[in-house]
Amino acid sequence: MIDLHTHTIFSDGELIPSELTRRAAVVGYRVIGLTDHGDRSNMDLIIPRLARVAKDLGNAWGLTVLPGIELTHIPPAEIAAAACEARALGARLVLCHGETLSEPVAEGTNRAALEADIDILAHPGLISEEDVRLAVRRNICLELTTRAGHSLSNGHVARLATVCGASLVLNTDSHAPGDLTPLPQARRIALGAGLTEAQFEQCRENSELLVRRLLERV
Repeated sequence: MIDLHTHTIFSDGELIPSELTRRAAVVGYRVIGLTDHGDRSNMDLIIPRLARVAKDLGNAWGLTVLPGIELTHIPPAEIAAAACEARALGARLVLCHGETLSEPVAEGTNRAALEADIDILAHPGLISEEDVRLAVRRNICLELTTRAGHSLSNGHVARLATVCGASLVLNTDSHAPGDLTPLPQARRIALGAGLTEAQFEQCRENSELLVRRLLERV
Protein backbone atom coordinates (compact mmCIF):
# COMPACT_ATOMS: atom_id res chain seq x y z
CA MET A 1 0.00 0.00 0.00
CA ILE A 2 1.20 3.50 -0.89
CA ASP A 3 -0.60 6.15 1.14
CA LEU A 4 0.37 9.76 0.43
CA HIS A 5 -2.02 11.55 2.81
CA THR A 6 -1.80 11.11 6.59
CA HIS A 7 -1.73 13.30 9.71
CA THR A 8 0.25 13.28 12.96
CA ILE A 9 -0.01 15.23 16.21
CA PHE A 10 1.63 18.13 14.39
CA SER A 11 -1.89 18.95 13.18
CA ASP A 12 -5.05 17.02 14.09
CA GLY A 13 -3.77 13.46 14.01
CA GLU A 14 -3.56 11.24 17.09
CA LEU A 15 -0.08 9.74 16.67
CA ILE A 16 3.48 10.99 16.73
CA PRO A 17 5.41 10.28 13.49
CA SER A 18 7.27 7.29 14.89
CA GLU A 19 4.09 5.50 15.97
CA LEU A 20 2.18 6.34 12.79
CA THR A 21 4.95 5.05 10.57
CA ARG A 22 5.44 1.93 12.70
CA ARG A 23 1.75 1.11 12.55
CA ALA A 24 1.74 1.73 8.80
CA ALA A 25 4.62 -0.68 8.33
CA VAL A 26 2.81 -3.38 10.33
CA VAL A 27 -0.35 -2.90 8.22
CA GLY A 28 1.76 -3.50 5.12
CA TYR A 29 2.53 -0.03 3.80
CA ARG A 30 5.54 0.41 1.54
CA VAL A 31 5.33 4.23 1.32
CA ILE A 32 3.66 6.79 3.58
CA GLY A 33 3.38 10.54 3.20
CA LEU A 34 3.23 12.60 6.39
CA THR A 35 1.11 15.55 5.30
CA ASP A 36 -0.16 17.51 8.27
CA HIS A 37 -2.56 20.40 7.84
CA GLY A 38 -0.67 23.62 7.32
CA ASP A 39 -0.87 27.23 6.26
CA ARG A 40 1.69 30.00 6.29
CA SER A 41 1.37 30.33 10.08
CA ASN A 42 2.69 26.87 10.96
CA MET A 43 4.49 25.24 8.03
CA ASP A 44 7.86 26.30 9.42
CA LEU A 45 7.05 24.36 12.59
CA ILE A 46 5.77 21.22 10.87
CA ILE A 47 7.80 20.55 7.75
CA PRO A 48 11.39 20.72 9.13
CA ARG A 49 10.45 18.40 12.00
CA LEU A 50 8.95 15.81 9.67
CA ALA A 51 11.89 16.15 7.27
CA ARG A 52 14.36 15.62 10.12
CA VAL A 53 12.96 12.20 11.09
CA ALA A 54 11.55 10.83 7.82
CA LYS A 55 14.64 8.99 6.56
CA ASP A 56 15.52 7.48 9.94
CA LEU A 57 11.97 6.25 10.51
CA GLY A 58 11.84 4.77 7.05
CA ASN A 59 15.10 2.91 7.64
CA ALA A 60 13.94 1.69 11.04
CA TRP A 61 10.57 0.33 9.92
CA GLY A 62 11.38 -0.71 6.36
CA LEU A 63 9.28 1.70 4.32
CA THR A 64 9.68 5.00 2.51
CA VAL A 65 8.55 8.03 4.53
CA LEU A 66 7.92 11.27 2.65
CA PRO A 67 7.74 14.52 4.64
CA GLY A 68 5.05 16.80 3.29
CA ILE A 69 2.17 19.13 3.99
CA GLU A 70 -1.51 19.48 3.20
CA LEU A 71 -2.19 23.13 2.47
CA THR A 72 -5.50 23.60 4.23
CA HIS A 73 -8.20 26.29 4.05
CA ILE A 74 -5.72 28.78 2.62
CA PRO A 75 -7.32 31.70 0.74
CA PRO A 76 -7.07 30.80 -2.94
CA ALA A 77 -4.97 33.84 -3.81
CA GLU A 78 -2.31 32.69 -1.31
CA ILE A 79 -2.05 29.01 -2.31
CA ALA A 80 0.71 29.40 -4.91
CA ALA A 81 2.97 31.29 -2.50
CA ALA A 82 2.27 28.78 0.26
CA ALA A 83 3.19 25.88 -2.03
CA CYS A 84 6.50 27.53 -2.92
CA GLU A 85 7.23 28.15 0.76
CA ALA A 86 6.46 24.53 1.59
CA ARG A 87 8.96 23.31 -0.99
CA ALA A 88 11.61 25.70 0.36
CA LEU A 89 11.04 24.35 3.88
CA GLY A 90 11.73 20.79 2.73
CA ALA A 91 8.36 19.31 1.81
CA ARG A 92 8.94 16.45 -0.61
CA LEU A 93 5.18 16.06 -1.07
CA VAL A 94 2.68 18.92 -1.32
CA LEU A 95 -1.07 18.33 -1.18
CA CYS A 96 -3.82 20.91 -1.19
CA HIS A 97 -7.06 20.38 0.72
CA GLY A 98 -9.64 20.46 -2.05
CA GLU A 99 -13.27 21.57 -2.08
CA THR A 100 -14.63 18.59 -0.18
CA LEU A 101 -18.38 18.34 0.37
CA SER A 102 -17.90 17.98 4.13
CA GLU A 103 -16.15 21.29 4.93
CA PRO A 104 -16.63 24.97 3.99
CA VAL A 105 -13.60 25.22 1.72
CA ALA A 106 -13.42 28.51 -0.18
CA GLU A 107 -14.75 28.42 -3.73
CA GLY A 108 -11.89 28.63 -6.18
CA THR A 109 -9.53 26.53 -4.04
CA ASN A 110 -9.42 23.67 -6.55
CA ARG A 111 -8.48 25.97 -9.42
CA ALA A 112 -5.87 27.91 -7.43
CA ALA A 113 -4.30 24.69 -6.19
CA LEU A 114 -4.09 23.24 -9.69
CA GLU A 115 -2.31 26.38 -10.84
CA ALA A 116 0.24 26.06 -8.01
CA ASP A 117 3.22 23.75 -7.46
CA ILE A 118 1.40 20.85 -5.80
CA ASP A 119 1.49 17.10 -6.33
CA ILE A 120 -2.02 16.00 -5.28
CA LEU A 121 -5.35 17.77 -5.03
CA ALA A 122 -6.95 16.03 -2.06
CA HIS A 123 -10.65 15.12 -1.95
CA PRO A 124 -11.66 17.73 -4.58
CA GLY A 125 -15.42 17.37 -4.12
CA LEU A 126 -17.58 18.25 -7.11
CA ILE A 127 -14.60 19.32 -9.16
CA SER A 128 -15.46 20.72 -12.58
CA GLU A 129 -14.47 19.06 -15.84
CA GLU A 130 -12.47 22.18 -16.71
CA ASP A 131 -10.41 21.79 -13.54
CA VAL A 132 -9.91 18.08 -14.14
CA ARG A 133 -8.52 18.90 -17.56
CA LEU A 134 -6.23 21.46 -15.92
CA ALA A 135 -4.98 18.71 -13.60
CA VAL A 136 -4.13 16.66 -16.68
CA ARG A 137 -2.18 19.53 -18.25
CA ARG A 138 -0.35 20.26 -14.99
CA ASN A 139 0.39 16.56 -14.26
CA ILE A 140 -1.27 16.82 -10.84
CA CYS A 141 -2.93 13.77 -9.31
CA LEU A 142 -6.51 13.80 -8.08
CA GLU A 143 -7.32 11.93 -4.91
CA LEU A 144 -9.85 9.26 -4.16
CA THR A 145 -10.07 8.88 -0.40
CA THR A 146 -11.08 6.24 2.09
CA ARG A 147 -12.04 8.89 4.66
CA ALA A 148 -15.70 9.22 5.62
CA GLY A 149 -17.27 12.49 4.53
CA HIS A 150 -14.54 13.34 2.07
CA SER A 151 -15.30 10.12 0.18
CA LEU A 152 -18.84 11.26 -0.70
CA SER A 153 -17.64 12.60 -4.04
CA ASN A 154 -15.32 9.71 -4.94
CA GLY A 155 -17.67 8.52 -7.69
CA HIS A 156 -17.83 11.97 -9.29
CA VAL A 157 -14.06 12.39 -9.17
CA ALA A 158 -13.47 8.91 -10.56
CA ARG A 159 -15.92 9.41 -13.42
CA LEU A 160 -14.50 12.75 -14.55
CA ALA A 161 -10.92 11.59 -14.17
CA THR A 162 -11.69 8.58 -16.36
CA VAL A 163 -13.35 10.75 -19.02
CA CYS A 164 -10.55 13.32 -19.07
CA GLY A 165 -7.57 11.02 -18.54
CA ALA A 166 -6.49 12.45 -15.19
CA SER A 167 -4.20 10.54 -12.85
CA LEU A 168 -5.98 9.20 -9.77
CA VAL A 169 -4.36 8.13 -6.52
CA LEU A 170 -6.06 6.48 -3.56
CA ASN A 171 -5.14 7.77 -0.07
CA THR A 172 -6.57 7.39 3.43
CA ASP A 173 -6.28 10.85 5.00
CA SER A 174 -5.53 8.95 8.20
CA HIS A 175 -5.87 10.80 11.50
CA ALA A 176 -6.06 7.80 13.86
CA PRO A 177 -4.67 4.24 14.01
CA GLY A 178 -7.88 2.72 12.71
CA ASP A 179 -7.79 4.89 9.58
CA LEU A 180 -4.76 3.12 8.14
CA THR A 181 -6.16 0.96 5.37
CA PRO A 182 -4.87 -2.44 4.16
CA LEU A 183 -4.70 -2.89 0.42
CA PRO A 184 -7.76 -5.20 0.12
CA GLN A 185 -10.01 -2.60 1.75
CA ALA A 186 -8.52 0.17 -0.42
CA ARG A 187 -9.38 -1.95 -3.45
CA ARG A 188 -12.99 -2.34 -2.35
CA ILE A 189 -13.35 1.41 -1.83
CA ALA A 190 -11.94 2.09 -5.29
CA LEU A 191 -14.32 -0.38 -6.90
CA GLY A 192 -17.16 1.21 -4.93
CA ALA A 193 -16.27 4.54 -6.55
CA GLY A 194 -16.84 2.95 -9.94
CA LEU A 195 -13.33 1.95 -10.94
CA THR A 196 -12.64 -1.32 -12.67
CA GLU A 197 -9.94 -3.68 -11.44
CA ALA A 198 -7.65 -2.39 -14.17
CA GLN A 199 -8.32 1.22 -13.20
CA PHE A 200 -7.57 0.44 -9.56
CA GLU A 201 -4.25 -1.06 -10.60
CA GLN A 202 -3.60 2.11 -12.59
CA CYS A 203 -4.23 4.14 -9.42
CA ARG A 204 -1.55 2.11 -7.71
CA GLU A 205 0.80 2.64 -10.63
CA ASN A 206 0.11 6.39 -10.54
CA SER A 207 1.18 6.43 -6.89
CA GLU A 208 4.34 4.52 -7.76
CA LEU A 209 5.18 6.97 -10.54
CA LEU A 210 4.54 9.97 -8.31
CA VAL A 211 6.75 8.60 -5.54
CA ARG A 212 9.52 7.91 -8.03
CA ARG A 213 9.26 11.47 -9.35
CA LEU A 214 9.35 12.94 -5.87
CA LEU A 215 12.38 10.92 -4.86
CA GLU A 216 14.22 12.01 -8.00
CA ARG A 217 13.73 15.70 -7.18
CA VAL A 218 16.81 17.47 -5.91
